Amino acid sequence: MTSAQRLDAHTPQTAPQAPAMGRAARRKAHSSRKRSLAARYLGYVGYFVGAGLISGAVVHHPLDPDRYTRIAGYGALVFLAATVLNEFLLTRERPGPARMLVVIGSSLLLSFGIGMLSGGLQHFDDFPDRGAVLVPAGIVVSFIAYVIKDADTPWQRVFSLLGLTVLAVAALAFFGLREVAASIQTAPGGGHSHGAAEEPAADDQAPATSPSIAATPAPATSAPPRPATPAPAHNDGHSH
Repeated sequence: MTSAQRLDAHTPQTAPQAPAMGRAARRKAHSSRKRSLAARYLGYVGYFVGAGLISGAVVHHPLDPDRYTRIAGYGALVFLAATVLNEFLLTRERPGPARMLVVIGSSLLLSFGIGMLSGGLQHFDDFPDRGAVLVPAGIVVSFIAYVIKDADTPWQRVFSLLGLTVLAVAALAFFGLREVAASIQTAPGGGHSHGAAEEPAADDQAPATSPSIAATPAPATSAPPRPATPAPAHNDGHSH
């Protein structure tokens, strides 16, 4: 073996150095990270804003159905927009069309499940009977929607031991909250009515004086009759 071959054999092979990043490339990467941060923030906030709108609409729906139906629709659109941003635009592995439809449908179901759960808990004192139904229903709906939405979890896990545990918790919550709702309604001053007029105070319940009676003047006291004055005698020079 020649000396040149020995030198080649002992010379370590170094990895090729990556070309230095220029100023324009660094500025572009920094701008991309800032846009990604803003997009992640909007997607994160969209989940909570959408669920909050739905929770308020689900609880207050009987008060004004038209209004709160629109609010629930707006909340669902916000939640779906956040889902599209987080699951399809900011991810590196975009799912196919079939998986995309599953994610969108399960996200919509998840938004209503979270809305029922949070709204029922938040306004339980205001609507006890409605809250006793919304809370356990929200637990079941949100669990089923999350299992379907999670790509790493088969949908059969809905019927697993964990699913049965969630169902048992929802049943206990239903019967327990029914008892609490009954105790709230039987208690004096229980419940709360949105938009109801306040009861007048005890002092304000006294009957008011009728305007016609108050405006009628009191009859004047009649003066006693004056004695009649005798007429003067008539003297015309004739004797009667």
